[in-house]
Amino acid sequence: MTERKVIFRNGPIFDGSRLLPDHALVFLEGRSGEVLPDAEVAQEKDVVDLNGDILSPGFVDLQVNGGDGVMFNDNPSVETIRRIAGAHRRLGVISLLPTLITDEPAKTRAAIDATIEAVRAQVPGVAGLHLEGPHLSVARKGAHDGNLIRPLEAADLNKLIEAANALPCLKVTVAPEAVSEKQVRAMSDAGILVSLGHSDADFATCQRYAAAGARCVTHLFNAMSQLGNREPGLVGAALASGTLSAGLIADGVHVHPAAMRAAWAAKTAPGQIFLVSDAMAVAGTDQTEFTLEGRKIMRTEGRLTLADGTLAGADLDLTTAVGLLVKQVGVPLQDALAAATSYPAQLIGLAPPTVFEYGSVIRISADFSRCEWLPAQS
Repeated sequence: MTERKVIFRNGPIFDGSRLLPDHALVFLEGRSGEVLPDAEVAQEKDVVDLNGDILSPGFVDLQVNGGDGVMFNDNPSVETIRRIAGAHRRLGVISLLPTLITDEPAKTRAAIDATIEAVRAQVPGVAGLHLEGPHLSVARKGAHDGNLIRPLEAADLNKLIEAANALPCLKVTVAPEAVSEKQVRAMSDAGILVSLGHSDADFATCQRYAAAGARCVTHLFNAMSQLGNREPGLVGAALASGTLSAGLIADGVHVHPAAMRAAWAAKTAPGQIFLVSDAMAVAGTDQTEFTLEGRKIMRTEGRLTLADGTLAGADLDLTTAVGLLVKQVGVPLQDALAAATSYPAQLIGLAPPTVFEYGSVIRISADFSRCEWLPAQS
């Protein structure tokens, strides 16, 4: 009996590291696929014409606050994580970090416990946890509740190290104003991905904290000291340091495309700029507003804002972010896709994403208006 072969062709294929034009993706009865030059693939009956659409591994998103109408902060439970992960799966995300925004210690503990349980239950897509606060700078709090921001204490550090031992990845956003270099070193030594953010620290301070073990910067340009001619700030440190990678909210609202273009050109390797959605409860829904710890957040023309106009997360999916990088910033498609897949995956220690596994491949429309998972074979 001849095994059924399904061939996807006539569109660029990103294999996790390279963009391959004039290639085809061949699956044999749902097994692992193979990317081959078009010339080596015979004409078959079961051919899917991509019509210029792009095949890619699923996205990896390290900053996901909510989705499907719920916020992680509202009820940090396995069911909430499952709903959020499901909503982002429908948006092309294969791995994510549910993200808890600054909250009470009891809420942080609940988020840690829920994520540990979700990982043990193998909730699809959950790669660990991101705690964004509460150890931040009040001066750069953004939409975080300033009344809950506080310094990192010994008991907090011990709990974070304990959590890191139980999770595949624990990312923690901190500000030098609230955390010492010694504490950063202890977190880094414990395997925690320390990210600098919500900080007004100067360039030299940020460089010291990178030397102490911080490896990331949270939402580049937003809620941080800016790049000035005499004081480069956290933005300058993120771009100048090869040991720091930086998340970017590429929605054209949080950061102007011209600023993104300058950052892309200036970033020192091997650290990379990668894409995050910073998605909130409205992700994957038609909701026009929601609440965060009793504060109303409104969704208007691609913006999420508090009543005073402060940006409160993003109304963004990573397909849109990739498209903006390509069309408005001028980033090559290969690099834009890497910023949504392999760069964040590598940062948190995930195996490099590839398009060879059925069920892990997304089809992105050529105009970046949508993406969908390749359907299961019958």
